Formats: sequence, C-alpha cells, structure tokens
Amino acid sequence: MSRRISQLPPIDRPREKLRRKGPAALSDFELLEVLIGNGAAGTDVGSIARRVQKQLQRGTEAFTYDNLTSIKGINTAHACKLLSALELARRHLIRDVQPLRSLPDILARCDDVRTKQQEYFICFSLDGGQRLIAQRTITIGTLDRVLAHPREIFADAIADRAATIVIVHNHPSGDPTPSRKDLSLTQQLVSCGQLLGVPLRDHVIVTKTEHFSCRQHHFL
Repeated sequence: MSRRISQLPPIDRPREKLRRKGPAALSDFELLEVLIGNGAAGTDVGSIARRVQKQLQRGTEAFTYDNLTSIKGINTAHACKLLSALELARRHLIRDVQPLRSLPDILARCDDVRTKQQEYFICFSLDGGQRLIAQRTITIGTLDRVLAHPREIFADAIADRAATIVIVHNHPSGDPTPSRKDLSLTQQLVSCGQLLGVPLRDHVIVTKTEHFSCRQHHFL
C-alpha cells in the first residue's frame, strides 16, 4: 500500500534517511522516490515509484523511455533522469572484479545483444588485468548493417585509459560468419590499436545461438 512522504516523520523520509545513513540504507522503492522527487497531479510520488519499481523488476531491457513515460506521473524529465542514472551505474559503478580472460567470459556479457533485431556494436574497455572498465554501445545499425568508425571506438577507450579492447556485434540474420566489411573493419582496428597503444584483443560476432571469434579464426 502506498503512503505519502508527507505522512512520514521527517527522520524517515527517503532524502533525510539517505543524508543520515547513505544510499545503501534505502530500499529500491525509496531510491526511486528520491530519483522521481515529486508526484504529479492526482498521483503521489509513492504511487509513481511503485509503478516504476514493477517496471524495473521486469528487467533493464524493459526499462525504456517509452515504457517509463507510459506510467501515469512519469514525464520526460523523470524518464530521462531514471534512464541516465541506470546508464551511469552501468558505465561506472558495476565493475566485475573477475578478469575477462577467455571468450566465454566475454560471451557471458553479450546475452542482451544476441536477440536484438538491429545490429549493435559494443566495445569493452579492459584494464591491464583484463578487468572490465566500461562496456558501451558504440552504434546501432539497421537490420543487416552496422556502421562504426575507429575514432568512435578508440575515443572512449583512450579516455578510459584502457590497456586493451574487445569489440562485439550481433548478426540478426542468425549467421555469425563475418562479412568482408566486418573483416576490413577488424584490420582497421588492429592497425589503429597498434598505433594508439590500445590493442584489439578480439572482434566477436554473436547470434542467438552461435558466435564467431576473429582471434580464434586467425583474422587478427
């Protein structure tokens, strides 16, 4: 059952609780109340937070701008704030201490890309111990074509002070075989990586059930 923040003792209100105890002391529901901030006409912030929480429980793939703005009380500003918070956490806070040393380690992080209906081009920035610094979507292409330029790939990797990178993209067609353009881009990235001191460790193509590693097939 929802309750209005104004009905709570000041000491138990989410912002005050966060100030006194830190964000780890708040429940998911309370953190959403802090992010949303205020209610809307006829809808208090608790009711809105509860609906957003249900959406989040469906998984981050369902946590989209369109789904959020379909919730009563969530406007463009709320949706953008929530999505930005999630993306910042994904980029900077969620870091696995386990090194990504093998191809299975990389593939384990690609489940959300495998089923996309468009081609997604992803870059993993890795530190000297092969631990993940950041994972970014560089470009999103059409059904059968993704465009990526080396400068887009290496700009963030250099800013991350990455020691090496791995790139991954999906083939919605279901065939992981690299195209000529895929192989040409791979060679470009190998050359750029050598020049910049951020070598390309692998270029992996994934489908729903299969994958192709350029390194394993000696294309780099």
